[in-house]
Amino acid sequence: MFIERQIERHQFPLVLAVYNRITDQMIGYLGNVSEAGLMLISELPVLVGPDFELQLRVPLAGGGWQFINLTASCLWCREDQTPGHYDSGFMLLQAPQEYDDFVRSLRDFFTFRPLNASA
Repeated sequence: MFIERQIERHQFPLVLAVYNRITDQMIGYLGNVSEAGLMLISELPVLVGPDFELQLRVPLAGGGWQFINLTASCLWCREDQTPGHYDSGFMLLQAPQEYDDFVRSLRDFFTFRPLNASA
């Protein structure tokens, strides 16, 4: 019988919003990321084809925000499993080093390693 959790569960206090950096309007939430792109979850469908000027606002440990500006092209958009929501895939056209650092930190955070493995 299962008595105690072996792997610590990580709960997030917030979801990461994605903004149109030109209009400063939130367009959705980050679904997933890679070095080459990201998936956005939104309440409205996103137009496939054009380039978007996006901004991630990442909370900093000591307070405040880190702004990561991206230029990305929407390659696809489809309805999410959640009614009234849409998933959109973006290919990055231009991203700063801070984005790569962000992706790496997420990968490190969510990677399971044996307890005796070195970092």
